[in-house]
Amino acid sequence: MDWARAFAHPRPQSWYDRSTPDVARALLGDWLVGPSPQGWRAGRIVETEAYVARDPASHAFRGQTPRNRSMFTGPGTWYVYRIHQVHCANLTTRRGEAVLLRAAEPMTANIGDTRGPGRLCRGFGLTRADDGTSAVDGPYLRVAPGPSEREPVVSGPRVGIRLARARRLRFALKGNRWVSLPRPRTWADGSPPRRA
Repeated sequence: MDWARAFAHPRPQSWYDRSTPDVARALLGDWLVGPSPQGWRAGRIVETEAYVARDPASHAFRGQTPRNRSMFTGPGTWYVYRIHQVHCANLTTRRGEAVLLRAAEPMTANIGDTRGPGRLCRGFGLTRADDGTSAVDGPYLRVAPGPSEREPVVSGPRVGIRLARARRLRFALKGNRWVSLPRPRTWADGSPPRRA
């Protein structure tokens, strides 16, 4: 894969400016790519969670603060925060809404295990310093379109939160071993998976 070409042709800002659950699903299979001192870092996004308007689990639920200001600066912005000694990375969509990147399948050997939001950030070197930068034309990490052939998507309740846990806003590529545990088990349209 030509990672330099993928980095040069990212998803445009307008692509993020739509329904947050739709963006969360559509991100699955896309490339996360950026330069590093050790060469290109790249992974395929395999798991996401949507945080929508009037969502009590969202950091933007009570409005804009110094911590969450990146969620209000425009589509395709990185919102990176620190919790429990790890960083978590989100891509903003509409004002006050974002998609948490939960897991990626490594495409280069220099990112390690990227199952789970903290490991994903560690693998790609994302820190609070990247908060507010652009995933469209920023210098570090961008999202580029993945293969045109889409894989089946499963969904389930969000994990790692206390409020609004039952909302089926967690999405993953069905059967991908890089999806974090516990893995979602129903199709994204809400129907139960068919037996193989």
